[in-house]
Amino acid sequence: MGYSKWSNAAFDSRQTDRKRTGTTAFKYDKHVRQTGVVKIHPDMDPYGKTRESRDSDDHPESVSIAVLFDVTGSMGQVPRVMQTKLGALMRVLIQKGYLEHPQVLFGGIGDAYCDRVPLQIGQFESGLEMDDDLGKIFIEGGGGGQVYESYELGVYFMAKHTSIDCWEKRGKKGYLFTIGDEKPYDVVRKEQIEKHIGDKVRGNVDSAEIFNEAQKMYEHFHIIPTNTAHGKNPAIHEHWRKYMGERVLILDDETAVCETIALAIALCEGTIDDLYSGVDDLVSAGYDATATKAATSALKPYATRREGSLVKVVAGKLKAAVAGGDDGRL
Repeated sequence: MGYSKWSNAAFDSRQTDRKRTGTTAFKYDKHVRQTGVVKIHPDMDPYGKTRESRDSDDHPESVSIAVLFDVTGSMGQVPRVMQTKLGALMRVLIQKGYLEHPQVLFGGIGDAYCDRVPLQIGQFESGLEMDDDLGKIFIEGGGGGQVYESYELGVYFMAKHTSIDCWEKRGKKGYLFTIGDEKPYDVVRKEQIEKHIGDKVRGNVDSAEIFNEAQKMYEHFHIIPTNTAHGKNPAIHEHWRKYMGERVLILDDETAVCETIALAIALCEGTIDDLYSGVDDLVSAGYDATATKAATSALKPYATRREGSLVKVVAGKLKAAVAGGDDGRL
């Protein structure tokens, strides 16, 4: 629900203690592997649930951020990287003024045709509970041996089963980042929706319809890390672009996921003048300069397209103002 507060000191203390004791942040994944009992953590089960992001006295203007990882095969490393950089992500969002009241949800995506735990969705949180949710993800490492995973099932959940105050109260979009190196299926299967989410639907749902619906409520980006099994495949890049255009971010360093998320948000929020002016912010927040460079490269096509659109908008306003005979001020 997002009612607590983020504490850098408390998160750093957790990380220090984990390093000292040799314990993993992904406790549930370890538990599943030790016991051999494979099932979703109850707090991450999306069946019959709606995830909410709500304003509060401490967070009067919350902004929702959802990050859904592909947890199959080589992509399983991404949530581990995300966890180690979570503190730096929250520092740059809050302390650098990118977002004053972020509320973050984490989830895992597999293949609903064959994986035992194909969809895991946490809650929107403002404090250390988001780190707890990361620790409840089972990194299955499965997949179907082809180049498709059930990203569309995760996007269906976000479009149909989230309720976020930033959009509902203020008309401000939240943020959705899906991360993976394979293709989404072209339809969301009826039986998968019913089994994993609990909706009763008449038939399969077209994935393009779901992506469009999610984009109405979220600034949705898909990140494709290239140093993975399928990340360099141009056919996969083009398949994603069919749904999302320049919002498909080709990332040459999978350890730069947090940097990419931070810069994408800063661009959309208008809190940096251009893509490269955010680099110093990230480095001062504790990010690696090499990873930051990879993030700027991934976002360059989107930033270029965005800047071009803004120029057209401003030019149109100026032309209309001149035609209207006013003094040209916007």
